[in-house]
Amino acid sequence: MLQLQTLDYQKIERASEKRKKILHIFIYLLLALWAVVVLFPFYWMILTSVKSQGAYDAELVPAFFTLRPTLQNYVTAFSAVKLGRYFFNSVLFTVVTTALMMVVIIPAAYAFSRLNFRGKNLAFTAFLALMMIPNELVIITNFVTITNLGLRNTFTGLILPSVTSVFYIYLLKENFAGVSDNLYYAAKVDGTSDFKYMCKVMIPVCRPTVVTVVLLKIIECWNNYVWPHLITDNEAYFLVSNGIQEIRQSGFGRENVPGMMAAVVVISVPLIVLFLLFRKQVMAGVARGGTKG
Repeated sequence: MLQLQTLDYQKIERASEKRKKILHIFIYLLLALWAVVVLFPFYWMILTSVKSQGAYDAELVPAFFTLRPTLQNYVTAFSAVKLGRYFFNSVLFTVVTTALMMVVIIPAAYAFSRLNFRGKNLAFTAFLALMMIPNELVIITNFVTITNLGLRNTFTGLILPSVTSVFYIYLLKENFAGVSDNLYYAAKVDGTSDFKYMCKVMIPVCRPTVVTVVLLKIIECWNNYVWPHLITDNEAYFLVSNGIQEIRQSGFGRENVPGMMAAVVVISVPLIVLFLLFRKQVMAGVARGGTKG
């Protein structure tokens, strides 16, 4: 009787393991299918960028591979339009804006999380209420302000409205608040100033979140389209997002699709490389953002 029960248990266990394997295979197939769907546009963009214009125009049915790749489209993209200028403008705008924003939001987040002052909770609540204002209204207000200050068609006008973020302050504030109070009290006993404690303790401890905020801001600046389009009509200040639109509308973008795709690849590569380099920090920062302590 005991032997029969053992055999029955083994059969049930094998059946359960078989079901788990089938379920895992099904999940992996779905994930693989989803990966193909997500990555296919990038593959198609790169594939088109390495096709010659003659080969691309001669295709009645789009080919999913090419036996004669060429890099001439990348040379053409830089020589036919001001892609290098757009790229430099975007790098300058992104680096300066991100650096200034971190200088602003880190002390603000530290103040809300660690310092005690009258009206702190009320001020933070009012600060969060700003997130409820539609972005369109903020853009209109910023546009009128920058125009009245005479900062249109300047890098100052491009950068100034983007040097702070309520959401990023909130995200950092929650992470700073999760650091043990004992570290703060021990540092104060040793005579450490708040500024030194913020730089030497808080930022290193919350480094994954800080890196995540930096990367998110870089992506935001790099892909920014509406504000640069409103505040400047001078090609000397175009960012890559506006430059791509200008390329698409010009004769080059309409006549040379592979060249257009080459320009898009050049613009997309920096963000992809940044994510691959810092993906572990991004994942750690997102995970820390959902926990406390």
